[in-house]
Amino acid sequence: MQPTSHDFKANAHRALGDKNLQRAMGMMRTGFPEKRAMAIARMPEFDALRDDGIAIKQQVLKHLDFYLETFEKNVIATGGQVHWCRNAQEARETVLALCRALDAKTVTKGKSMVSEEIALNDFLEANGVVPVETDLGEYIVQIRHETPSHIIAPAVHLVKEQVAESFRATHTQFPHDRNLDEPRTLCDEARTVLREKFLAADVGITGANFLIAETGSSIIVTNEGNGDLTQILPRAHIVLASIEKVVPTLEDAATLLRLLARSATGQEFSTYTTISTGPRRETDTDGPGQYHVVLIDNGRTALLGGEFEDMLRCIRCAACLNHCPVYGAVGGHAYGWVYSGPMGAVLTPTLIGIEEAGHLPNASTFCGRCESVCPMRIPLPRMMRAWRAREFAKKLGPKTARWGLAIWAYAAKRPALYRTMSAMASRVLGLLGRARGRFRSLPLASGWTDMRDMPAPEGKSFMTLWAEQQKKAAR
Repeated sequence: MQPTSHDFKANAHRALGDKNLQRAMGMMRTGFPEKRAMAIARMPEFDALRDDGIAIKQQVLKHLDFYLETFEKNVIATGGQVHWCRNAQEARETVLALCRALDAKTVTKGKSMVSEEIALNDFLEANGVVPVETDLGEYIVQIRHETPSHIIAPAVHLVKEQVAESFRATHTQFPHDRNLDEPRTLCDEARTVLREKFLAADVGITGANFLIAETGSSIIVTNEGNGDLTQILPRAHIVLASIEKVVPTLEDAATLLRLLARSATGQEFSTYTTISTGPRRETDTDGPGQYHVVLIDNGRTALLGGEFEDMLRCIRCAACLNHCPVYGAVGGHAYGWVYSGPMGAVLTPTLIGIEEAGHLPNASTFCGRCESVCPMRIPLPRMMRAWRAREFAKKLGPKTARWGLAIWAYAAKRPALYRTMSAMASRVLGLLGRARGRFRSLPLASGWTDMRDMPAPEGKSFMTLWAEQQKKAAR
């Protein structure tokens, strides 16, 4: 996937004018947050569980080499193989080599964001292997030749009429005038089409929500069951996972799974939680003949010990996306790469560079909702500020923004000047905006007024009101 993060502003403007996207985002902004809130209200010990989850991930990051080596040892002990890959190219070539060794022509895939990160599908297709996404959302965006717009709900940017249109264009084996008005009929049709793909696949590829060091197992969670069929029907199961997905024990994984489902979809537990441990044994009635785990670094070890290490605690629940006002306005595609929302604003510059993704940390109101809902309490606003500082230090932002910050910094270091200038600006804008109470446009404020009105200042400044309150309190 070619990143377009450098075009975030243009992407966002297009998104704000897309009526279907805005309709879809309107439904998302209420659905996920409300379900999460209800699920957490039913669990009074949720914050204590967060503390336990954070402690587990911190322990792993402190001893990551030990847990990864333990995981590899136990995968081998159960008959599987582990493949270590430093970057996306090595990971792609490893998967292709495994497919070619089996003379694979078709591959079914469960939802895997790391496979999007390494651009696996395009690489396999270019080398004669057909990948078929089996998660319903992933399948929809695949047939539309799009990328996922959300890390747990890939097609959240679409409305059902768009899905129906894509099914009619792709599933030409069915009558064109069939009824596709209801979500259930769309789901049934996808199930019918994908059943043949499951049965024909030579290799199944899944991601991993967690890797268990003590048993050499991988865990995936789904609500459709497609992950199970992807793993057990083909001749080989390939697990793609980034190295920070390892946890010490099954008990630790259970703790994190309780956090994941509630934070992601508001469920107490996902419908399917599937644990895979090695290939089929002699006494097994089904399962893959081979089990491979492709462990991918791709920039993760560079985060260890640095100011962005906390990002490695992320369990990909998407709570930060679901509660972010910026994501809720423009959707995931505006961010221009695999990861979007607040977590993408931190992770994307790490993986593709601040030169390409410098706009993303600036796409935040710093309201703090992302950190407050994150089950791992990842300090996303702090890390976005750190990226902004790096962007400013490298002079990558627009000159007007840098000059504006320089002027503000000059005044902010001189409190008397700052108070005088802010008071004058407030009075002038208050007088000019008195008639309407707001401005439709303002010089140097088009980033705001292009999409919404700017409220006119009213009354005294916060600093003035604060000083008055302090005087009253001292009397």
